[in-house]
Amino acid sequence: MDKSFEFAFDDIAWCPGCGNFSIRKALIAALDELGLDKTKTVIVSGIGQAAKMPQYLDVNFFNGLHGRGLPPATAIKAVNPDLTVIAEGGDGDMYGEGGNHFLHAARRNPDITLLVHDNMIYGLTKGQAAPTTREGMLTPVQVNGVKANPLNPLAMAISMDVPFVARAFSGNEKQTKELIKEALEFKGFALIDIFQPCVTFNKTNTFKWFKDNTYYLDKKYDPEDRVAAFAKSLEEEPFPLGVLYRNIGRTTFEEGLEVYKKNASPLTERKADLKKLQSIIDSRR
Repeated sequence: MDKSFEFAFDDIAWCPGCGNFSIRKALIAALDELGLDKTKTVIVSGIGQAAKMPQYLDVNFFNGLHGRGLPPATAIKAVNPDLTVIAEGGDGDMYGEGGNHFLHAARRNPDITLLVHDNMIYGLTKGQAAPTTREGMLTPVQVNGVKANPLNPLAMAISMDVPFVARAFSGNEKQTKELIKEALEFKGFALIDIFQPCVTFNKTNTFKWFKDNTYYLDKKYDPEDRVAAFAKSLEEEPFPLGVLYRNIGRTTFEEGLEVYKKNASPLTERKADLKKLQSIIDSRR
């Protein structure tokens, strides 16, 4: 079986120089190097430039509404735990419109990987401020500068005990690939916030800016120390890259479902008991 996730496209609707291209290459390499079966891999996204990612891979995918990538991803994994499920979108998609779903995914701890393309701007809808946009930045909408504090998704995730919290930079393709592989192999909700430049609408947080304002965590750093991880998540300019937090002790959402406690087979492999269903319907009349 051909397991390559590479899919040739003549026309990809991203601007030349967009960080999404590097993330795509890193993701394809990670999936291929792990030897995953593309027929058992699903990428779920919402709306936005980053959310177009699954359309540019040879993989099963589901495009949801703006900010709604995580609910169907959680459901897909719950119905068939044998699948590798990835949710993917931009910082506006996942932290703005989808912010409430992010919080509840953190509570539930589904065994899925969330890749957030964080360019600190809304790239699809012409450059207005996103939740992670830095304070003071001028945009076509915030003409006097952004007044709100930027959201810190890593601090929020660690505070809610998301069991795998990491940050990558699209300019470091090899390191990004390795982080994605680690997240995919982790059992539980795994978040990677990926810094990437938007070359069209964000002239402040450029490739050079991200490169100059990030550093990799030392090998001596212990990601299982939650207090230290939270402190690291608050560091800015430079921002730490790598796995900030890891907790292998949390029960996943699927493991806690009653439907699997007596029968380990996925719901997709079970036959419906139509007589029992009819009796339930009749009892409600």
